[in-house]
Amino acid sequence: MSCIMQITRQADYAIRCVLYLAENEGKITMAKEIARAKRIPRDFLSKILQKLTRVGLVRSYRGIKGGFQLARRLEEINLLDVIQAIDGPVAFNRCAINKRLCTLSNSCSVHPVWVEMRKEMEGRLSRINFKMLSNRI
Repeated sequence: MSCIMQITRQADYAIRCVLYLAENEGKITMAKEIARAKRIPRDFLSKILQKLTRVGLVRSYRGIKGGFQLARRLEEINLLDVIQAIDGPVAFNRCAINKRLCTLSNSCSVHPVWVEMRKEMEGRLSRINFKMLSNRI
């Protein structure tokens, strides 16, 4: 049996969505265009765009010329921002998010490892912004 730490499909779609908006920086883009270009189911994308808008990563515009665009500059949005907007805190174990969630956290020799890994992962994800990612295309 193998164990793999992975982000949710929704977070993966959110990253694709933000990357598409980054590729079209400054342009107001309709959800159906993003869905088609990045192969994201439209219903799923609508929920993702709501979450990204709620946290201030994306701006939405209503009306006939409505759509979506990034609410911040590319260098101000990183992978951690997008993942946390969709999935919440990133961690290998829930005790690394809140040690009160596990009664063994104070006596567990592995707990500090989970906490350190969370810090490292957050640090790494926060250093990768969408300016860097859009330059790789």
